[in-house]
Amino acid sequence: MQAPSLSISCTDANLQAIAQSLAIKLVLPYAELDPQQIQLVVDNQHIEIRAPDLGNPIFIDFEAGKNAHRRQFGGGRGQPLAKAIGLKKGATPTVIDATAGFGRDAFVLAHLGCELTLVERNPLIATLLSDALIRAVNNSEIAPIISRMKLVNQDSVSYLQQLATIDYPDVIYMDPMYPGRDKTALVKKEMQLLHQLAGPDIDSEQLLTSALTTAKKRVVVKRPKSAPFVGAQTPSTKIESKNTRYDVYITF
Repeated sequence: MQAPSLSISCTDANLQAIAQSLAIKLVLPYAELDPQQIQLVVDNQHIEIRAPDLGNPIFIDFEAGKNAHRRQFGGGRGQPLAKAIGLKKGATPTVIDATAGFGRDAFVLAHLGCELTLVERNPLIATLLSDALIRAVNNSEIAPIISRMKLVNQDSVSYLQQLATIDYPDVIYMDPMYPGRDKTALVKKEMQLLHQLAGPDIDSEQLLTSALTTAKKRVVVKRPKSAPFVGAQTPSTKIESKNTRYDVYITF
Protein backbone atom coordinates (compact mmCIF):
# COMPACT_ATOMS: atom_id res chain seq x y z
CA MET A 1 0.00 0.00 0.00
CA GLN A 2 1.37 3.39 -1.00
CA ALA A 3 1.67 5.86 1.88
CA PRO A 4 -0.90 8.67 1.64
CA SER A 5 0.26 12.19 0.81
CA LEU A 6 0.46 14.20 4.03
CA SER A 7 0.99 17.88 4.82
CA ILE A 8 0.38 20.48 7.52
CA SER A 9 -1.89 23.49 7.05
CA CYS A 10 -3.97 26.02 9.00
CA THR A 11 -7.31 27.79 8.74
CA ASP A 12 -6.11 31.28 9.66
CA ALA A 13 -3.05 33.27 8.64
CA ASN A 14 -2.48 34.07 12.31
CA LEU A 15 -1.91 30.35 12.91
CA GLN A 16 0.64 29.90 10.14
CA ALA A 17 3.67 30.10 12.41
CA ILE A 18 2.24 27.40 14.68
CA ALA A 19 1.46 25.19 11.69
CA GLN A 20 4.92 25.68 10.19
CA SER A 21 6.56 24.86 13.52
CA LEU A 22 4.48 21.67 13.68
CA ALA A 23 5.51 20.81 10.13
CA ILE A 24 9.18 21.09 11.12
CA LYS A 25 8.60 18.91 14.18
CA LEU A 26 6.81 16.21 12.19
CA VAL A 27 9.15 16.49 9.17
CA LEU A 28 6.21 17.12 6.85
CA PRO A 29 5.64 19.87 4.29
CA TYR A 30 3.59 22.96 5.07
CA ALA A 31 0.94 23.61 2.40
CA GLU A 32 -2.20 25.59 1.71
CA LEU A 33 -5.48 23.88 2.51
CA ASP A 34 -6.04 21.12 -0.02
CA PRO A 35 -9.16 18.89 0.07
CA GLN A 36 -7.36 16.26 -2.03
CA GLN A 37 -4.72 15.60 0.63
CA ILE A 38 -4.70 14.19 4.12
CA GLN A 39 -3.74 17.23 6.17
CA LEU A 40 -3.11 17.98 9.80
CA VAL A 41 -4.84 21.34 10.16
CA VAL A 42 -4.30 23.89 12.94
CA ASP A 43 -7.63 25.57 13.72
CA ASN A 44 -8.52 28.21 16.29
CA GLN A 45 -10.30 25.62 18.44
CA HIS A 46 -8.16 22.50 18.00
CA ILE A 47 -5.87 20.53 15.73
CA GLU A 48 -7.73 18.27 13.31
CA ILE A 49 -7.14 15.87 10.46
CA ARG A 50 -8.89 16.44 7.17
CA ALA A 51 -8.97 13.66 4.61
CA PRO A 52 -10.69 13.10 1.27
CA ASP A 53 -13.94 11.09 1.35
CA LEU A 54 -14.09 11.01 5.15
CA GLY A 55 -16.65 13.75 5.71
CA ASN A 56 -16.12 16.17 8.58
CA PRO A 57 -12.65 16.79 10.04
CA ILE A 58 -11.52 14.43 12.78
CA PHE A 59 -10.24 15.70 16.11
CA ILE A 60 -10.16 14.41 19.68
CA ASP A 61 -12.25 15.98 22.42
CA PHE A 62 -12.19 14.58 25.94
CA GLU A 63 -14.61 17.26 27.14
CA ALA A 64 -17.67 16.49 25.02
CA GLY A 65 -19.14 14.03 22.53
CA LYS A 66 -18.50 10.29 22.80
CA ASN A 67 -15.89 10.63 25.53
CA ALA A 68 -18.19 12.65 27.77
CA HIS A 69 -21.03 10.19 27.16
CA ARG A 70 -18.89 7.19 28.08
CA ARG A 71 -17.64 8.97 31.18
CA GLN A 72 -21.18 9.67 32.36
CA PHE A 73 -23.04 6.57 31.19
CA GLY A 74 -20.41 3.91 30.54
CA GLY A 75 -21.28 1.71 33.48
CA GLY A 76 -18.40 2.46 35.85
CA ARG A 77 -16.34 -0.44 37.14
CA GLY A 78 -19.09 -2.86 36.16
CA GLN A 79 -18.50 -2.43 32.42
CA PRO A 80 -16.70 -5.21 30.51
CA LEU A 81 -13.56 -3.12 29.85
CA ALA A 82 -13.11 -2.38 33.55
CA LYS A 83 -13.66 -6.03 34.50
CA ALA A 84 -11.14 -7.16 31.91
CA ILE A 85 -8.52 -4.72 33.20
CA GLY A 86 -9.06 -6.02 36.75
CA LEU A 87 -10.66 -2.95 38.29
CA LYS A 88 -12.45 -3.84 41.50
CA LYS A 89 -12.79 -2.59 45.05
CA GLY A 90 -9.32 -2.01 46.43
CA ALA A 91 -7.63 -2.67 43.07
CA THR A 92 -6.82 0.13 40.62
CA PRO A 93 -4.03 -1.12 38.36
CA THR A 94 -1.50 0.93 36.45
CA VAL A 95 -2.01 0.51 32.71
CA ILE A 96 -0.09 0.95 29.49
CA ASP A 97 -2.43 1.38 26.54
CA ALA A 98 -0.08 0.08 23.85
CA THR A 99 -2.34 1.02 20.93
CA ALA A 100 -3.78 4.33 22.11
CA GLY A 101 -5.45 5.43 18.86
CA PHE A 102 -7.99 8.11 19.69
CA GLY A 103 -7.66 7.48 23.43
CA ARG A 104 -11.25 6.57 24.19
CA ASP A 105 -10.66 3.43 26.24
CA ALA A 106 -7.71 5.08 28.00
CA PHE A 107 -9.93 8.00 28.99
CA VAL A 108 -12.51 5.61 30.45
CA LEU A 109 -9.86 3.82 32.50
CA ALA A 110 -8.35 7.10 33.71
CA HIS A 111 -11.84 8.24 34.73
CA LEU A 112 -12.12 5.05 36.79
CA GLY A 113 -8.86 5.91 38.59
CA CYS A 114 -6.12 4.13 36.65
CA GLU A 115 -2.77 5.74 35.92
CA LEU A 116 -2.41 5.45 32.14
CA THR A 117 0.51 5.62 29.72
CA LEU A 118 -0.84 6.03 26.20
CA VAL A 119 1.58 4.78 23.56
CA GLU A 120 0.75 5.85 19.99
CA ARG A 121 3.28 5.38 17.22
CA ASN A 122 1.60 7.43 14.48
CA PRO A 123 2.81 11.03 14.87
CA LEU A 124 -0.36 12.59 13.44
CA ILE A 125 -2.66 10.68 15.78
CA ALA A 126 -0.26 11.41 18.66
CA THR A 127 -0.48 15.11 17.79
CA LEU A 128 -4.29 14.98 18.01
CA LEU A 129 -4.04 13.24 21.38
CA SER A 130 -1.55 15.76 22.71
CA ASP A 131 -3.73 18.65 21.59
CA ALA A 132 -6.80 17.13 23.24
CA LEU A 133 -4.96 16.51 26.51
CA ILE A 134 -3.63 20.08 26.60
CA ARG A 135 -7.09 21.53 25.99
CA ALA A 136 -8.75 19.27 28.56
CA VAL A 137 -6.31 20.25 31.33
CA ASN A 138 -8.07 23.63 31.46
CA ASN A 139 -11.43 21.99 32.18
CA SER A 140 -11.68 21.74 35.96
CA GLU A 141 -14.29 18.97 35.75
CA ILE A 142 -12.01 16.51 33.97
CA ALA A 143 -8.53 17.86 34.75
CA PRO A 144 -8.01 15.20 37.48
CA ILE A 145 -8.73 12.50 34.88
CA ILE A 146 -6.33 14.03 32.37
CA SER A 147 -3.60 14.21 35.04
CA ARG A 148 -3.63 10.39 35.07
CA MET A 149 -2.91 10.18 31.32
CA LYS A 150 0.65 10.40 29.95
CA LEU A 151 1.27 10.27 26.20
CA VAL A 152 4.27 8.68 24.47
CA ASN A 153 4.73 8.92 20.68
CA GLN A 154 6.71 5.75 20.03
CA ASP A 155 6.43 2.24 18.63
CA SER A 156 4.97 0.10 21.43
CA VAL A 157 7.24 -2.90 20.94
CA SER A 158 10.33 -0.69 21.22
CA TYR A 159 8.83 1.18 24.19
CA LEU A 160 8.13 -2.01 26.12
CA GLN A 161 11.51 -3.53 25.34
CA GLN A 162 13.39 -0.52 26.73
CA LEU A 163 11.16 -0.08 29.78
CA ALA A 164 12.95 -0.39 33.13
CA THR A 165 11.67 -3.19 35.35
CA ILE A 166 10.66 -0.69 38.03
CA ASP A 167 8.32 0.93 35.49
CA TYR A 168 6.53 -2.25 34.43
CA PRO A 169 2.74 -1.69 34.63
CA ASP A 170 0.21 -3.98 36.23
CA VAL A 171 -1.69 -4.26 32.95
CA ILE A 172 -0.94 -3.80 29.26
CA TYR A 173 -3.97 -3.12 27.08
CA MET A 174 -4.00 -3.76 23.32
CA ASP A 175 -6.64 -2.92 20.74
CA PRO A 176 -4.93 -3.95 17.47
CA MET A 177 -6.54 -2.95 14.21
CA TYR A 178 -8.69 -5.62 12.66
CA PRO A 179 -9.84 -5.53 9.03
CA GLY A 180 -13.38 -4.17 9.12
CA ARG A 181 -16.31 -5.63 7.23
CA ASP A 182 -18.92 -3.57 5.44
CA LYS A 183 -21.93 -2.55 7.55
CA THR A 184 -20.12 -3.08 10.84
CA ALA A 185 -19.35 -0.55 13.54
CA LEU A 186 -15.66 -0.88 12.67
CA VAL A 187 -16.08 0.77 9.30
CA LYS A 188 -16.41 4.30 10.63
CA LYS A 189 -14.49 7.27 9.35
CA GLU A 190 -12.11 7.24 12.32
CA MET A 191 -11.21 3.60 11.66
CA GLN A 192 -10.85 4.27 7.93
CA LEU A 193 -8.44 7.07 8.77
CA LEU A 194 -6.42 4.90 11.14
CA HIS A 195 -6.13 2.24 8.45
CA GLN A 196 -5.02 4.87 5.91
CA LEU A 197 -2.39 6.37 8.21
CA ALA A 198 -1.04 3.26 9.86
CA GLY A 199 -1.42 0.69 7.10
CA PRO A 200 -1.98 -3.00 7.87
CA ASP A 201 -1.37 -4.21 11.41
CA ILE A 202 1.54 -6.61 11.03
CA ASP A 203 3.10 -6.70 14.50
CA SER A 204 0.27 -7.64 16.87
CA GLU A 205 1.87 -11.00 17.65
CA GLN A 206 5.20 -9.36 18.46
CA LEU A 207 3.48 -6.78 20.63
CA LEU A 208 1.58 -9.46 22.52
CA THR A 209 4.82 -11.38 23.11
CA SER A 210 6.53 -8.25 24.47
CA ALA A 211 3.48 -7.37 26.59
CA LEU A 212 3.36 -10.82 28.17
CA THR A 213 6.92 -10.41 29.45
CA THR A 214 6.32 -6.86 30.70
CA ALA A 215 2.89 -6.73 32.37
CA LYS A 216 3.07 -7.64 36.05
CA LYS A 217 -0.51 -8.94 36.30
CA ARG A 218 -2.25 -9.28 32.94
CA VAL A 219 -2.43 -8.38 29.27
CA VAL A 220 -5.84 -7.52 27.83
CA VAL A 221 -6.48 -7.70 24.08
CA LYS A 222 -9.66 -6.14 22.69
CA ARG A 223 -11.07 -7.98 19.69
CA PRO A 224 -14.22 -8.15 17.59
CA LYS A 225 -16.31 -10.96 19.07
CA SER A 226 -15.68 -13.39 16.20
CA ALA A 227 -12.01 -12.55 15.61
CA PRO A 228 -9.29 -15.16 16.15
CA PHE A 229 -6.91 -14.89 19.08
CA VAL A 230 -3.81 -12.81 18.36
CA GLY A 231 -1.01 -15.17 17.38
CA ALA A 232 -3.35 -18.11 18.06
CA GLN A 233 -2.50 -17.71 21.75
CA THR A 234 -5.40 -18.87 23.90
CA PRO A 235 -6.14 -16.40 26.73
CA SER A 236 -6.53 -17.31 30.38
CA THR A 237 -10.12 -16.05 30.27
CA LYS A 238 -12.46 -13.94 28.14
CA ILE A 239 -14.97 -11.21 28.89
CA GLU A 240 -17.56 -10.50 26.22
CA SER A 241 -20.02 -7.74 25.44
CA LYS A 242 -22.44 -7.49 22.51
CA ASN A 243 -19.88 -7.00 19.74
CA THR A 244 -16.56 -7.08 21.57
CA ARG A 245 -14.39 -9.67 23.28
CA TYR A 246 -11.63 -8.95 25.78
CA ASP A 247 -9.00 -11.69 25.84
CA VAL A 248 -7.28 -11.70 29.23
CA TYR A 249 -3.80 -13.22 29.66
CA ILE A 250 -2.79 -13.60 33.31
CA THR A 251 0.96 -13.09 33.74
CA PHE A 252 1.65 -13.73 37.43
